[in-house]
Amino acid sequence: MELPESEIVKLRRDALLPEEECLVVWRRSPRARRVSLRICPREGAVVVTLPPRAGRRAGMALLTQHAAWVVQRLAALDKAQPLADGSTVPIGGEPVPIRHAPDRRGAAFLEGGVLHVTGQAEFLPRRVTGFLKDEAARRISAALPRHCSAIGVRPKVVRVKDTRSRWGSCAPDGTLAFSWRLVMAPDWVLDYVVAHEVAHLRELNHSDRFWTLLDGMTPDRERAERWLKANGPALMRVG
Repeated sequence: MELPESEIVKLRRDALLPEEECLVVWRRSPRARRVSLRICPREGAVVVTLPPRAGRRAGMALLTQHAAWVVQRLAALDKAQPLADGSTVPIGGEPVPIRHAPDRRGAAFLEGGVLHVTGQAEFLPRRVTGFLKDEAARRISAALPRHCSAIGVRPKVVRVKDTRSRWGSCAPDGTLAFSWRLVMAPDWVLDYVVAHEVAHLRELNHSDRFWTLLDGMTPDRERAERWLKANGPALMRVG
């Protein structure tokens, strides 16, 4: 039987407190060796991963065992930030107001420090997301040549995606992938992630050679990693 994609489960943090509702996303992985839990900031949910032969009962047992941890981690997530008229969205680390402009043309565009979004109101979130994805692709494409030239490599393909946990990745075939949400981070953070994945084209590992190579490509490694650790979960809650 296939697992449901998601469901609401009630968990009790301790015996003295009432049950709290949690969104649980069930995931079956042929590569998983054991039942595991992780918090997904983007969905505001706990993800239960089951190996091929494990049933949902095993997942519920682990959820119950770690109920306090799950409830506390979910409660600590940043509030979801909708993309709506009058709200703001960070671009390059700076808050940018969103303004619905139904009578203008151009889908979504920056003008005077404001993100103007045309068309009907129900299309606004999708148009803002489309703008952010395009802007992320533009900024990533602008940063790539400098880092690739510095170490003499070239990616096979570059993709911009909405990843759930990684800011970037490098496949063995030379394909690079980046989260479009990097466009919301400061430019030097985006640049660091690009440098990190480009360095993997030379060293597909995290060996001492990799870190030495990366440190020669960017001075911002430690600062950028601290920024992503502190602020990255909030970016996953946008949209």
